[in-house]
Amino acid sequence: MNCKLQLVIFMLSGLFLAGPLYADHKQSHVNVIVGELSPLASKGQVAFNTNCASCHGVNAAGGMGGPPLIHDIYNPGHHADGAFINAVRNGVRQHHWQFGDMPPQRHIVFGDMVFLIKFIREVQQQNGINTKPHKM
Repeated sequence: MNCKLQLVIFMLSGLFLAGPLYADHKQSHVNVIVGELSPLASKGQVAFNTNCASCHGVNAAGGMGGPPLIHDIYNPGHHADGAFINAVRNGVRQHHWQFGDMPPQRHIVFGDMVFLIKFIREVQQQNGINTKPHKM
């Protein structure tokens, strides 16, 4: 096989294999509207953007390292508040997205978790995400 053909095959293989990396990010990033927040949710926004945004994106819109939390998958009927506390304390195995497992974030104290959840829930509501019954 000549070098040009090998190069073309190599480049096409790279595009084929890299495609899902880009597709996952596009599918996992959402446009988030953040309206007026309660004082507790405002504290949560600061805590989120300090501790979580590096993976989950600013205002939980999704990022290269983690999914958006302002997404219907995380409505309170499917992921109750305790699921967020458990994820922060213990980490969580990958199950909805292709980002890999989330490691525990033990540096986040319980009080900040309460603010984080308040922020996520208020922004979810502002973006039309409400409690829906969980269906398996």
